[in-house]
Amino acid sequence: TPTSIKVDMNSKNSVKPNWVRRGTIALVVIGTIAAGAAALSTTMQSQTQTELLTHRVAKGSLSVTVTEQGTLESSSNIEIKSKVKGGSTVLYVIETGTLVKEGDLLVELDTSTIEDNVTQKKISYETAMANKIISESNVAVAEKSITEYLEGTFKEEKATIEKEIFDAEQAVRTARLKRDSAQRLAAKGMVGNLQLESESFAVESAKKELELKKARLSSLEKYTKEKMLQELTSTLDAAKARLAADESALELEKQRLEREKEQLKNCRIESPGEGMVIFPSAAAWRETPDIEEGATVREQQTLLMIPDLNKMQVKLGIHESKVDRLNLGMYAKVELQGFDLEGEVSEIAEVTKPAGWWTGNLVKYDTIIKLPPHPGLKPGMSAIVDVVLAQYDDVLTVPVAAILETPDGFLCWVKQETGLPEKRVIKVGDTNDEFTVVTDGLNEGDEVVLNPLAFIDEAQLQAIKLNATEESATDPGDSQSGGSESAQLGGAQSNRNARKSGEVEARGDQSAEKKPAKTNVGKMIIASADKNGDGFLTEDEVPEKDRGGFPDTDKNGDGKLSAAEVNAAVEAAKAAAGQ
Repeated sequence: TPTSIKVDMNSKNSVKPNWVRRGTIALVVIGTIAAGAAALSTTMQSQTQTELLTHRVAKGSLSVTVTEQGTLESSSNIEIKSKVKGGSTVLYVIETGTLVKEGDLLVELDTSTIEDNVTQKKISYETAMANKIISESNVAVAEKSITEYLEGTFKEEKATIEKEIFDAEQAVRTARLKRDSAQRLAAKGMVGNLQLESESFAVESAKKELELKKARLSSLEKYTKEKMLQELTSTLDAAKARLAADESALELEKQRLEREKEQLKNCRIESPGEGMVIFPSAAAWRETPDIEEGATVREQQTLLMIPDLNKMQVKLGIHESKVDRLNLGMYAKVELQGFDLEGEVSEIAEVTKPAGWWTGNLVKYDTIIKLPPHPGLKPGMSAIVDVVLAQYDDVLTVPVAAILETPDGFLCWVKQETGLPEKRVIKVGDTNDEFTVVTDGLNEGDEVVLNPLAFIDEAQLQAIKLNATEESATDPGDSQSGGSESAQLGGAQSNRNARKSGEVEARGDQSAEKKPAKTNVGKMIIASADKNGDGFLTEDEVPEKDRGGFPDTDKNGDGKLSAAEVNAAVEAAKAAAGQ
């Protein structure tokens, strides 16, 4: 290759920094040199052989996985809830993570208000008890009144009348004897008519008196008795109804008193079993705040939890692009602090929570990974989970770094015996972002060139050709979105390092036609100078002698260059170079 290339960049239309110009010019010249690559000297061939990094194609196994970060929780939890009605104030709460035994004090709530309520309910209960006793007495009196009337008053009145009737009958007989005697004497002329009339009147008077007595007896038996019995029975029924009401009131007051006493007991919450006490937030119940002394808690609020440590699981979110490939029972490798476990997918959410800025606008579906019992598992521990989406055995695989996507298809460069690489068009299958299945175009034992863009002029020419094709099909107004895309793709290069630092990585794809990431000139230039791996170039990452043109290249003034902004600078430099 030439050791020096000079191009007049003093055109008044050229405002791009020298480093962009030099990179663009180099790429243009590389394309020109690639067209004549067949004429390179034997010395250049030897140099290429020493610089090429290769990988020998072989058959093996390939696992396509999706990797996410999740949180350990128990599938079976004893929930410690507040049962105090109307809420209460926390006086004491045990420290989270404490190992407890059955009967240990967990939470103590304020009892002052409940104690006042207990006193009031006791007064109401005793009043109801007094009313019930009075009603019972009234019922007993009413029952005795009926017996007293039937067995006493009625019989007494009846006997009195019967005696009066007997006396009246005797009076009638006496009057009749006197009248009969007077009639005999009157026949002899010994008694006058006046006396005879008097005796006859006495008989009639005695009869009337007798009839009156009999009428009184009949009235007593037919009417007075029934009336008195009705009155006494009504009084008894009313007394019984009052008694029933007082008994119900007493029972109600008793229940209220018992409830208040139970509320008093509920202010002291003890452990129902043995285990570790945690706050609900440790089980990913973010809606429930942790309690503390002095806080007010409501009825049925979950205060603490005692998880079953033998039934642990990992809850994680799977990105919407991968969730369709998940199935129940899929194998999952769970990486915890200091050890690994094998689990399986036991639950996949049918719906997802709304995405927003708080989720980074990522749509994920909650997924549960069931774990076997293992000592040392605690709720709230973070876990890295690799779910195996697909497993391929006895297939040809090549590193993703050896494949280049171009307008002509997917290409690899295979090292020949002469040392020169040969371009191959290949067909690819599934990938795990490290290796890709090759279905056609390569043979076992072939040596493919790794990172061909760094060593092979033809690959660089293909990259420039791809960039031109993409830019011609892209609306110029999308430069900002292109910059965002480049940032995401740039960040994805961190792979397992990003996963170890807690970022989320998703591997694999539903389609067997998944392709390696595309490359363009802007991304290539950024990758060569991007020190912090954020997918952008800041001014301090640009060579010091070229920083004068940084403000002109930074079109949106955000203090960093995206791939779209670099591509725009490249195009301007190309135009200037053409002039």
